[in-house]
Amino acid sequence: MQNNKPSLLVLAAGMGSRYGSLKQMDAFGPNGESIIDYSIYDAIEAGFGKVVFVVREYFLEEFKAMFDERFGHKIELCYVTQELTSIPDGLVFNPERQKPWGTAHAVYVAYEAIQEPFAVINADDFYGRDAYKVLYNFLTHDDGPNYCVVSYYLENTLSEHGTVNRGVCTADEEGYLMHVEECTKIEKDENGTITYPSEDGPRVLQPNTLVSMNMWGFKPNYFTYAEKQLSNFIIEKGHELKSEFYIPSMVDKLIHDGELKVNVLKTTSSWFGVTYPEDKAAVQEQLKVLIDSGAYPQNIWE
Repeated sequence: MQNNKPSLLVLAAGMGSRYGSLKQMDAFGPNGESIIDYSIYDAIEAGFGKVVFVVREYFLEEFKAMFDERFGHKIELCYVTQELTSIPDGLVFNPERQKPWGTAHAVYVAYEAIQEPFAVINADDFYGRDAYKVLYNFLTHDDGPNYCVVSYYLENTLSEHGTVNRGVCTADEEGYLMHVEECTKIEKDENGTITYPSEDGPRVLQPNTLVSMNMWGFKPNYFTYAEKQLSNFIIEKGHELKSEFYIPSMVDKLIHDGELKVNVLKTTSSWFGVTYPEDKAAVQEQLKVLIDSGAYPQNIWE
């Protein structure tokens, strides 16, 4: 079934620790659709040829049964698992560590399933139809080594119910990414000021700051770069229990090493997602508006 179309890699291994359940499986649409269902629907509409899910072994079978039934007749589906031990040979780490190694590691574990240009998304984020079209267009027309990231305005990606982590992007005049920094615990205070903690105290971010919501476009050489950086990361931090190897950190190093350029793509789509249980009602309402307007059919599985 697969041809030269780009693939979509869905990062669904996150245990939803802040959300209290496997948020990837939560129902948001009128027929019990999860956010992933709308992501797959949008990717199929945009022209992607395969979907690869990164999951954990303990919920693989339940997850696979669900999505094979929903989309197996529409697009090729693959499943790979991200475990603590899914790392290059010969590396040692703290035996007390329990969690895998973060988002850049989650992408790395798909190396056997992907040989073509591919997009990366979070399972629990809604990116919008146009974002997939923009990504598909880049991945099918850029023959060079460049990667891309779809950016959103920071003020449109905050939660009213707690702090969020975002990849803060700095682009040059030509629209190439100069720097991306994983900023954690971003929040808006009662005065509307957006800040995050740093070693030097709280830092202020502007509402129109461009941020990555972990929607990337990569080429197959990602896996070669990731293996090298992941190995170095575990050698350096493998004794720690919670350190994570993030996509922005990896991409930032590639940019600064002069390995490639990363195009910052803009989209007319609105992002929304669920960081906390209290976010769920707002997402359901936003989806209802899109369905009522005709942007999505009442049943996207048919």
